[in-house]
Amino acid sequence: MWLWMALGSAVLLGLYDVAKKLALSRNSVLAVLLVATALSTLILSPVLVACPGTCRDHLALVLKAVLVTVSWVSGMIGLKMLPITIVSTLKASRPFLVVVLSIVLFGERLNAWQWGGVVLALVAVLMLARTSSREGVVFTSNKGIWAMGVSIISGVASALYDKFIMKGMEPLFVQGWSDFYITLILLVCVLASARWGEMRGQRFVWDWTLLLIAVLITVADALYFMSLKQDGALLSVISLARRSSVAVTFAVGAVFFKEKNVRGKSVSLAVLLVGMVLLLIGS
Repeated sequence: MWLWMALGSAVLLGLYDVAKKLALSRNSVLAVLLVATALSTLILSPVLVACPGTCRDHLALVLKAVLVTVSWVSGMIGLKMLPITIVSTLKASRPFLVVVLSIVLFGERLNAWQWGGVVLALVAVLMLARTSSREGVVFTSNKGIWAMGVSIISGVASALYDKFIMKGMEPLFVQGWSDFYITLILLVCVLASARWGEMRGQRFVWDWTLLLIAVLITVADALYFMSLKQDGALLSVISLARRSSVAVTFAVGAVFFKEKNVRGKSVSLAVLLVGMVLLLIGS
């Protein structure tokens, strides 16, 4: 059951990324994130009232909120600056970082299948870099690529942390209060940006896509946290399953946004997905 939950979360995440890309055409990164997260918090507000939690729980969730906020903001910056087909392929590399960090932090060892998956992931990223250079996107100097790098690393840290905190907390409690603290952090960022930063003088434009974003991420995260809580759930497999969302994002984005060099990027994505399958088999 937990694997099906993770796959359901992946489909919703793919649609969520496309909705974010649409919303960014009208409003700033911080404004989109703040409104969408605030709406998500509102949806989960009954959980906040019913489950107050302990001080220790809330401190743990504040740290999670910081990691998620960094990942979301940097990821949205990358999404705004880069074609969605590039972003979706880069985000698919997250499970491989989870494996590498598991080796470094927990002393885990890879078998032949897993090494094959990691090698294919590196090949896919190199292929994507070559294809993207034709669009003027140079991996070593493009700010959007660097933003995606920060998003991926902080996202991996958040995923590893999720498995740790879920041992003693309920899924909806983690999701509801995390969204609440993320909203507070984003509110501070928006106020600072409106006073001194890039949002100074900008007007917010309501977009119904923001409500769609909130619903998609609320349901997707609920399925994710519930899958982690299931007996026998494996973080590495869940992470791989969720990253299959890139197939949805890539397909819809390629058709809807009519981006360039789709064939070359699709080859890179295909190589990466094969690597994910090898990693899944080895796990």
